[in-house]
Amino acid sequence: MIGTRQHDFRKRLPEGGRLLGLDVGTKTIGTALCDAGWSFASPALLIRRTKFQKDKAALAELIGAQAVRGLVIGLPINLDGSESPRSQSTRAFAQNLKDLGLPILLWDERWSTVAVERTMIEQDMSRAKRATRVDNLAAAHILQAAIDALTMG
Repeated sequence: MIGTRQHDFRKRLPEGGRLLGLDVGTKTIGTALCDAGWSFASPALLIRRTKFQKDKAALAELIGAQAVRGLVIGLPINLDGSESPRSQSTRAFAQNLKDLGLPILLWDERWSTVAVERTMIEQDMSRAKRATRVDNLAAAHILQAAIDALTMG
């Protein structure tokens, strides 16, 4: 199951379980994990993109090691709500992860990187340090927004 409807995703995981959040870029994949009760998300590994099968193997290893039950993948949407070539690339990436057997929620990530960058600047973090952390922090931001929405009501 791959979709954007949080209700459908929630129905697939009635008992909760750890989720893996992904911020899929062209050079890296930022990852984040949440607890089984869907309370908080934390940055995890930064995966340097190589060939898709190696990237997928790294994700499968993380999924197995952390007993992940579902994926939340940031979907880059234009500010006007339309999709772009990056959106289509992310959808294709999600489709290629389908055989991992986990439900996949595509989550609107429009403001995630901006919010994370702003927070790091406010913390007076150097540009070099920001560059190494932005993808994982964006993944955590995406995942936190999704679990907040999934646990409301």
